Amino acid sequence: MFSRCKQLGAKVGFYLAAFLFVSLCASNAQAGAYEAQLPADLHTAKDMCAILPCTAVFPGAKSFSERLGSPPYVEAYGEPLPDGKKPLLGYVMLSTDITDTPAYSGKPVVTLIGMDKTGHFVGTQVLKHSEPILLLGIPESALLKFNAQYLGKSVADKIEIGQSRPDEGVLGLDAISGATVTVIAQNQVMLASGQAVARQVGILAPTVREPANYAVKGQVFTWAQLLKLGAVQTLRVKPEQVGLERNAEPFIELWFGDLNHPDVGTSLLGAHSWQKLHAQLKPGEHAFFVVRSAGNESFKGSGFVRGGLYDRVQVKQGADSFTFRDLDYLNLYGLEAAGAPSFSESAIFIIRSKSFSAAHPWKLAFLGNRVDRATGTRSFTSFDAKIWLDDSLLASGRPALQEDAAPWVQVWKTRAVEIALFITLLVMVTVVYAFREKLTRLSTHKNKWPVNAFKYSAWALSIGFVGSNALAQPSITQVLTWFHSLLFQWTWSLFLTDPFIFVFWIFIILTVFLFGRGLFCGWMCPFGSLSEAIYKVGEKIGLKRFQGHLPIAWHNRLKWVKYGVFFGLLTVSMFSMGLAEILAEVEPFKTTFLVGITNRAWPYGLFVCLILGTSLFIERPYCKYICPLGAALAMPSTFRWFGLKRKQDCNSCKACAVGCGSLAIDAAGRIDHRECLHCLDCMILYTDTKGCPPLSKERKRRERDGLLITPIGRDGYYIPIESVAMPMMSAKVANGPDPRMPTDPVAPAHKAGAKGLVWLWQELVDHLWPWSRENWKNQQALQIAGFSLALAASLAWVLAGTGRLSQSAIIGWWFGWSVYEVLIRLAGKRYVKDGPWWQANYRRASVMDMLSYVGFKNLLIGAVMFLGLKTMGLLL
Repeated sequence: MFSRCKQLGAKVGFYLAAFLFVSLCASNAQAGAYEAQLPADLHTAKDMCAILPCTAVFPGAKSFSERLGSPPYVEAYGEPLPDGKKPLLGYVMLSTDITDTPAYSGKPVVTLIGMDKTGHFVGTQVLKHSEPILLLGIPESALLKFNAQYLGKSVADKIEIGQSRPDEGVLGLDAISGATVTVIAQNQVMLASGQAVARQVGILAPTVREPANYAVKGQVFTWAQLLKLGAVQTLRVKPEQVGLERNAEPFIELWFGDLNHPDVGTSLLGAHSWQKLHAQLKPGEHAFFVVRSAGNESFKGSGFVRGGLYDRVQVKQGADSFTFRDLDYLNLYGLEAAGAPSFSESAIFIIRSKSFSAAHPWKLAFLGNRVDRATGTRSFTSFDAKIWLDDSLLASGRPALQEDAAPWVQVWKTRAVEIALFITLLVMVTVVYAFREKLTRLSTHKNKWPVNAFKYSAWALSIGFVGSNALAQPSITQVLTWFHSLLFQWTWSLFLTDPFIFVFWIFIILTVFLFGRGLFCGWMCPFGSLSEAIYKVGEKIGLKRFQGHLPIAWHNRLKWVKYGVFFGLLTVSMFSMGLAEILAEVEPFKTTFLVGITNRAWPYGLFVCLILGTSLFIERPYCKYICPLGAALAMPSTFRWFGLKRKQDCNSCKACAVGCGSLAIDAAGRIDHRECLHCLDCMILYTDTKGCPPLSKERKRRERDGLLITPIGRDGYYIPIESVAMPMMSAKVANGPDPRMPTDPVAPAHKAGAKGLVWLWQELVDHLWPWSRENWKNQQALQIAGFSLALAASLAWVLAGTGRLSQSAIIGWWFGWSVYEVLIRLAGKRYVKDGPWWQANYRRASVMDMLSYVGFKNLLIGAVMFLGLKTMGLLL
């Protein structure tokens, strides 16, 4: 009856969890500003407030001007006075008109900002963001609340994320838990935008950069020398970067450079032309040239015809940006420097601001729109190239600059102590686990504290420090991000932005290949630790009689659900990462640690409570049956180097299997390391002379016969004594399966006796060539079809890497080839290795073994192809 109740409870819980999951996904599907579509002319429209909600960020304003200044802003006016004049109330600016500081996603948060005449922020509104953490786990309202902290603060204030420090004049802002990088970047955006406009309108003193003091030697330079000296630079935009078909011809190729330096200007224009240009420049003005050497796109655009504004190019220096009107333009008729490229469009632009200095680095930005080929939507984008004159061209050399560190650098610096403690914790846990055999030999089935003292301490630190304080709960979304990065585009800064997760993943990757998923899942996963701690608490408060496992038949069915969830999320992510992130709410981690149950809608909280409530009666139900992260880590666990020990008698003794909380030990005594969570109870029994039935039987025999009780050897038996005849194990045990191997051993005939280079060659062929001679003879049509599929899949990978095939197409080819390879290997090469690759412990592969092997191997091959294409410069 109890078994039936548990079975019914499992069914009800599963369907209720599914209902709650659908409910919470539906409640989270509406993300207002996430990847919102903005007007195509957002950055060029004169009347910005006609297309943007300026009144929302400047309450009380009745009207707004057109875009003014450089960088652009608009003026906000109040009710007209009796004389018809409109009183100026303040200013409204668009953050991406001023700075493109990237946030966690690598893209800027597009923010509309209101500032009054005294330089105080009066309103903000996020128009668009690409932050997955604000879509998943953290509500968008958290960013809105963060931005609200700026209201009433001045652009002249020294504002930082963290605690206020009045003695240093620092105003602190409360960060968003779990979104540190986003808020650091947003703080840079708010201050840079407000200060840039405040300097223009006189609220703050303008930026003063020391003018360039040129070193003039009367030397004439060639084009190659000018390029080496940093006096000229190129900006190249490829067609695929703006959503067009890949082509050898660039979308546009620009060359630009300094014209104020006498030697450089004379080399480029000739002595007469440079002197004529120099005569037209007023003190403090600066000239530079731009030419188009390739591509059909114009860098001048058409805006200067309509209103005198060149809307395709800008110059940026620090937080300042400079735009150009028709009065800032001069004709450029030719370049005199030897080796200069031919060009089809040219211009000389004049920067008329004293805040610009050629002694400092500056950028030329080309502005335009990118078309999403999948949806047809257009989005504003910019491409820039940096230029900085060489030391030898400046009398005093390059000035020393102190630029704001990247957001991820700031995070590592500000949390250095916590990061060091976290690394120390991970190292200690790894070392303790590496010496697990010493701890298990000190333990018995009645006294497990030599092991549990460390394990329970790891749980407590994982829940309290790692999960609740550092918010370092790994997630399946990170696995998907790694997968995408390996296949398509690797960006280190994306992973360095969260130091705890970055360090944690190094630990996870290393330990998964050394020991399997169990060390992380069983000892260091914050949610897993919380789940099992609740189970232990339930045992102590009198619920032990209600605790137990699902029937083994149900367990063997439900344990595959997590793999289905993982592969489902992986597939969805290839078509829509945003949708995959929503569906990844099947993980309760974010509600539990990152945001908190009380800060989320009721389906999220109920979903977590259901899982943790079930954990009172069933040990780690989420880890066993649902967790996609556990499934992702289980696959490489198939090839862990070190496993838990087994002895031959384990194939008939059920003691470990009965006590296994993970149900990872089968009837033959074999451990499935994909399911094992490394509680180490079986390792304790392995050397427990009173708890292990075979050892207990032998101990009693020795005590009865008055024989010496020797220590337990590494093989799990008493160390034999030569003069004492040891009893032979039963024929049933001796002839049964070997529990030390997850499946039956296999000896590939073609590798028999192979050594050295021959063995390495056969090893390589084994991984890359799934066909066998036997199958080639019997199933030639299928073999030839698969060979063709392999060539097509490889070609598809190359086409995707070079921008000629979509991500969904490449994953389709990759998936199709992998399924075929699994089938063909199961038919002809049904074996995998157990342990390190350089050993020859081959065993028969189960279907899951082969899926794990083929899937992981092909992912690594794809990563190698990606790196190869990138090295050759063929990737986007």
